[in-house]
Amino acid sequence: MPEPHALGHPTRANLAAVPRRHLYNPADLDACPCPADTVPLVPTNDRAPVEHAVVDDIASTAEPETFLWITFHRPDGGATIRYAWTAGGETLGNHIDQLALAAGLDGADWLHITDRNCQHSTRGRITIDAYLLRPVLADVQNRVRCPEPRRDGIRRVIASAIDATGSPAQPVIPRWPGVGPSLLARPTP
Repeated sequence: MPEPHALGHPTRANLAAVPRRHLYNPADLDACPCPADTVPLVPTNDRAPVEHAVVDDIASTAEPETFLWITFHRPDGGATIRYAWTAGGETLGNHIDQLALAAGLDGADWLHITDRNCQHSTRGRITIDAYLLRPVLADVQNRVRCPEPRRDGIRRVIASAIDATGSPAQPVIPRWPGVGPSLLARPTP
């Protein structure tokens, strides 16, 4: 391991390479004139910048025309969902959504079609569901529908949620949620 003086001016970027016994006092880092390209790191509870960087990394390795549904599972049991599209995915996803809505496909059909075309993987507490959009488009164009037994199960789950919340609503399967950014950005009625 190099001595601290061999690493040049101490910055937060090269601090990780310094053996623990040679760690600089953080106050010294703030007092030293740092090079212009040094980005100061400060403690924060904001997960968004790290999540965006992870999403960008995942998207950079995925195939073109792919919709990514990325779930960050938190230690407290919560989760954050982020969407991403690779090259050509946003336009193709919006086109698929237009066709699906015009064909009268609903949320049950969306579950069935996306399940058929999902590539599932994980990175630690991150779940990645990658949907190649060309096979999704083919299913929508071929009017693939959710089988009735599964559709009945979805209705039962919705009815159970309605009973649990005391809502006066009827168990109706919602519209196609979407695979493109335009439709996914809108609330599902």
